[in-house]
Amino acid sequence: MLTALSLIAIACYLLATALLARPLFGGATAPAGRGWRRPALAIAAVAVLAHAGVLLGMHRGRLDLHFFAALSLIACAMSVLALLVNLLSRPVVAAGVIVFPLSALMLALDSLLAPSTRPEVLDWQIELHAAVAVLAFSVLAIAAVLAALLAVQEHALRRRRFGHWLRALPPLTLTESLLFRLIAVGFVLLTLTLLTGILFVDNLFGQHLVHKTVLSIIAWLVFGALLYGRWRHGWRGRQAVNLTLAGMALLLLAFFGSKAVLELILHRVA
Repeated sequence: MLTALSLIAIACYLLATALLARPLFGGATAPAGRGWRRPALAIAAVAVLAHAGVLLGMHRGRLDLHFFAALSLIACAMSVLALLVNLLSRPVVAAGVIVFPLSALMLALDSLLAPSTRPEVLDWQIELHAAVAVLAFSVLAIAAVLAALLAVQEHALRRRRFGHWLRALPPLTLTESLLFRLIAVGFVLLTLTLLTGILFVDNLFGQHLVHKTVLSIIAWLVFGALLYGRWRHGWRGRQAVNLTLAGMALLLLAFFGSKAVLELILHRVA
């Protein structure tokens, strides 16, 4: 059910989204839009803290990997990363406009549809593997958001459509640089995910993990090839966008494909 803390988190996510979206859609001039950024990020920080509080309370402080709980956890992690990108690196408010309402939706679904059973008690090794996997997925998901924004920017520039939203976005070169930094970090985390999986997971077939492992390895190869191509051949633009989105699609299938079928259709634990 939706608790008071859930409603606070959802309301703050949506309010932060609205404030960040003003300069993107011409609701404010560029200076005014920048003036709204800090209050919006402060409100988003409140939303993230409330979201984390809901996750801790609803799932009794344990790592819950049921379908909607996992979606909510990853959405919360993505919101944290979106905040950090805007506060510590280069401001990309459009990332928040995409991620924050998504987090509100995932939190609402988790609050309304999460199973009433207690989260399964996991060994610390499996919890470590799952935590690294969640972090890897979240970092690469933010990279995929930036890749999508990069594609939209390039398309608009080629067609000479210079709207308010385009002027509010950072230059292409800065977005692209941040994109590859995130992919590099995500690639390292994904490597650790695969290594901890090899070390700590015993029964791949019994736990429905074969296809997850195969898809994750293919995604790892895609991101590795992209980083190598960037370093060796200077890959960028559409090539980088396509490979980033392809790798993210593979990870999405790996993380949630069978989980959705098993839990939502067959009503079994994934």
